Amino acid sequence: MSTSSLSRIARHLLLAASLAGALSAHAASDVDLPVPHHVAVASNSARSAEVVRTARRYAAFWNTGDEAYAKLALSPVLVDRTLPDGRPQGPEGPLQASKGFRAAVPDLHAEIDNLVVAGDRASVHLHFRGHFTGQFQNLKGTGQTVDFQAFDLYRVKDGRIAENWHLEDNLTLLKQLGAIKQ
Repeated sequence: MSTSSLSRIARHLLLAASLAGALSAHAASDVDLPVPHHVAVASNSARSAEVVRTARRYAAFWNTGDEAYAKLALSPVLVDRTLPDGRPQGPEGPLQASKGFRAAVPDLHAEIDNLVVAGDRASVHLHFRGHFTGQFQNLKGTGQTVDFQAFDLYRVKDGRIAENWHLEDNLTLLKQLGAIKQ
């Protein structure tokens, strides 16, 4: 069996385990969560399934802008360990960031390229795409393509992200927006 076939089987098994572990009041909304392209999970446990589900819910928030996903994924006492200047701590920070960025890139989509889970941690490689048709600071978009990546590390507690460390490829993004000349 090829490596890609094994990877595809592993993704489907993980998805099934994640969805089976998601039997809660919110399980129906979990059907449309992004499926990672590549997944590695240290153990096949209910805890791992919970971490996977939480990471997928947060990715769904970035993919759609739907605050309901953020509320399902983020602890009310979320601590952002790489908080950008001017962004509030807690769930309000990502909600504010998403609204601001979606004003610049209304068709923003996010995919999970890689998801690695060990214990209560999820390492997530996200890929963002869209078109800059709105406003970003003093720049007005003309429809140029936006295509950049981000890396997040989450600590999940009680089914929600309690701590988040994140790095975005802002250099690439700012070049694409025209804020930095190439």
